[in-house]
Amino acid sequence: MTLRLDKIGKSINRNWIVRDLEFQVNQGECLALLGPSGCGKSTTLRLIAGLDRANEGKIFINNKDVTTSTSLERKVGMVFQSYALFPHLTVANNLLLGLKVRGIPIDKSKKKVSNIISLMQLEPFANRFPSELSGGQRQRVALARALLREANVYLLDEPMSNLDAQLREELRPELRKIITSDGKPIVYVTHDQQEAMSIANNIAVLNNGKLEQIGSPRDLYERPSSLFVAKFIGRPQINLIMAEKNISIGIRPEDIYFDEEGIPAKILYKEWHGNTQLISLNTSRGELRMTCEGSFEVPNTIKVSWNKKKELKFNAITGNRI
Repeated sequence: MTLRLDKIGKSINRNWIVRDLEFQVNQGECLALLGPSGCGKSTTLRLIAGLDRANEGKIFINNKDVTTSTSLERKVGMVFQSYALFPHLTVANNLLLGLKVRGIPIDKSKKKVSNIISLMQLEPFANRFPSELSGGQRQRVALARALLREANVYLLDEPMSNLDAQLREELRPELRKIITSDGKPIVYVTHDQQEAMSIANNIAVLNNGKLEQIGSPRDLYERPSSLFVAKFIGRPQINLIMAEKNISIGIRPEDIYFDEEGIPAKILYKEWHGNTQLISLNTSRGELRMTCEGSFEVPNTIKVSWNKKKELKFNAITGNRI
């Protein structure tokens, strides 16, 4: 089973929301759509689902052109930012309802629901109502409902954005295991780069409706194709200094180090993160951020250098990597 987009475009009132999008998601793979708000992530998901129609290009599911097919015909399973659970139904009945609507016999439906409840570790909550569940538990119910769809493709739109940071971090490995267990192509929309990098096999970075770069998390971090990708991927954000002839040099904070032969730097502020600390420096090359061990006592005035082999060079006008 594969999902393929071929030069997909969507415009509203002659304004292109997304254009020339091309990518493929293979069986068992998860592709994250990552980018700032308004870049076209959710629109792309709606086009794949058949909730919106593309103005140009084609969409293929398992090599079949589904560009003009309905959502029902495409057999997609969707998980939205909102859990969209029926408040008057228990967890088990929320899951049974979709199977009942599709005309699946009750005995078979109950067996399917029992299996998915076990997979999602929801057994203690099967007879509870949504209001009696935590945010993480409700999210697992929403995922279980999507997996019961036995879809060709699964689409997840910011599924953890309503959860607090600690719960999101706890659920990431569990979520990756669950969504890849079915072996179907998955498209995962998020604005959280850490979430994308921990869950997806590949990431497609969108900017103003266009695909900036697609690749593995490591590819995007170590070999960004543009200044936009270099700045968007990586926390703390990459340092940028101007060189001659409209060239910007990018230096990751972890590639800067203390060096008695380096350039003088004055400490602006320090952020202690436990085993590491982030230090902001004022230098003759501008403000730089570096990371070092959390136990290191940093004096107010130091000298620093960086690994020249790790420099990333960009055309400051076009933003393309040189």
